[in-house]
Amino acid sequence: MQPTIETPRLIIRELLPEDKDGIFEMDSDPEVHRYIHQSPIKTMQEAVDAITFIRQQYADNGIGRWAVLDKTTNEFLGWTGFKLMTDAANGHINHYDFGYRLKRSAWGKGIASESGIASLEYGLKTLRLNPIFAMTDVGNVVSRHILEKLGFRFVEVFNYDGPLAWGTPPDRLVTWYELPSERHQTPTQ
Repeated sequence: MQPTIETPRLIIRELLPEDKDGIFEMDSDPEVHRYIHQSPIKTMQEAVDAITFIRQQYADNGIGRWAVLDKTTNEFLGWTGFKLMTDAANGHINHYDFGYRLKRSAWGKGIASESGIASLEYGLKTLRLNPIFAMTDVGNVVSRHILEKLGFRFVEVFNYDGPLAWGTPPDRLVTWYELPSERHQTPTQ
């Protein structure tokens, strides 16, 4: 069982099969996939497969991305949280990757920051994850800003050729971030 985390505006919980419509809305949008280097999904079955993939991570690794919902309307906004990266990325293997993805209508409202703060606090205090890294496309200035706002420190740019959740591996320039050790002691807003 994955956590249920509440913030002033959000509920963060495990991804469930009933989130398929929200996943489809988010991941079928080409603009959401602009910096992900994956083709947008085209069928509801692909949304179901994405949820199945993440739920299998819960079973295999005890962790995976979590759904982000609007607390008032219960609307699916996206996902946030951690993934155990068992394939090498930038010389690291078996590390915790922090990430988030939101549907376009949730952009620019502080949802990534609010859900990120809560997820990181849970990951640090309850799960005791250490170290935590994050990656984003070098051109994704907004995502880079959010990671820095959450306390991640930029380390370097590297050529990522590792596998994605599904599909063929990309070959792209990616920024590598780490959560400094002082953040592991006292997460802040």
